[in-house]
Amino acid sequence: MSEPVRSSLRDLLTQRYDDLKRRLTWRLGSAELASDALHDTWVHLDDRNDANGPVASPAAYLMRMATNLALDRLQRDRRLMSAEELDSLMLEIADPAPGPAQTVAARVEVEALSKLIDTMPPRRRAIFLAVRVDELSNQEAAVRFGVSPRLIGLELKRAHEYCVAHMGNDD
Repeated sequence: MSEPVRSSLRDLLTQRYDDLKRRLTWRLGSAELASDALHDTWVHLDDRNDANGPVASPAAYLMRMATNLALDRLQRDRRLMSAEELDSLMLEIADPAPGPAQTVAARVEVEALSKLIDTMPPRRRAIFLAVRVDELSNQEAAVRFGVSPRLIGLELKRAHEYCVAHMGNDD
């Protein structure tokens, strides 16, 4: 849109603001929405890049633009939830955090695993903790313990099998 056309539309919007607002209020049923729509129209005039030249009916053009912007705003607002809708939705969403019972069960399981690890042979326990807790690679653990990486893998396999075999049992 050329600057002279934009300027003349802004002048018309300023001069006939009260009349445009009254007509929009009647059409939309809300003075606040009409006021917002006229403000959006003022701002939107900068964004228009119409290459159509002069506007044949400037007042009708402004009314149509304001009406369309108001309808767009209503659609956007309709997609937003009210506080009551949001509260009811939040009550329906399951909290992914573990509840008290799950927390207690996990602590009991960790304690049982810790006791089970304590019953492993010392070297197997040390290798298991070095790799799984201290996050050493098999190669680093082999260097630390003076054994081959293959033996580290075998000890880890035995440690896992031991844990799986004894975790479900109440010894």
